[in-house]
Amino acid sequence: MGSSDAHPRRHDGARHCHGRKYLTRSERQRVLAAAAQLPEDKRLFIEMLAWSGARISEALALTPSRFDLELNSVTLLTLKRRKAVMRDVPLPPPLIAELEAIFHLRQRQRCAVRAHERLWPFHRVTGWRVVKSVMEDAGIIGNQARPHGLRHGFGVGALQAGVPVTLLKRWMGHARLSTTEIYLDVIGPEEIAFARRFWQSCVREPANSAGQRRGASH
Repeated sequence: MGSSDAHPRRHDGARHCHGRKYLTRSERQRVLAAAAQLPEDKRLFIEMLAWSGARISEALALTPSRFDLELNSVTLLTLKRRKAVMRDVPLPPPLIAELEAIFHLRQRQRCAVRAHERLWPFHRVTGWRVVKSVMEDAGIIGNQARPHGLRHGFGVGALQAGVPVTLLKRWMGHARLSTTEIYLDVIGPEEIAFARRFWQSCVREPANSAGQRRGASH
């Protein structure tokens, strides 16, 4: 397959030999905080990328007709597949409420013309610049300081929160499970907890061993 998601270890994966390409939890929070200073439409564009895992072109293609206001979900057209594939991704209810308030989704859904007008009618290059500007304001540098940093951060964060990898595959529009499984390589909270127990056991052992040696000498 010719998409950039097909071989993420070489191209678009969560990791790369030159550094990670995903935003950490704290970096995501900083980006969202920086986005809060933007005009409402651009702020919501950043939040859509962060909470849906959408590619930048997929987010820019969104229209009011793509939102289910009852289920709090959005339907994304996967652009990296040979055939057109639609995928439904749940969104935080507060984000859906803000999208409704700013873009009047429900009202526009009733109009055959306005239902299919893009929410963010600017060019992909403009979308890139909005994301880069927010990254700079948030103090994010490196390979993760780009739109796919938000996408990869979504993937890593979802798995660390316990979302099944098969479900995340569907949310992200991957053709192969092996692509999604790459996010499993990132160290998560459970691994850190195991490591801490290991560190603590290593710290205790010398003290116990020393006590045993002193007891044996008497």
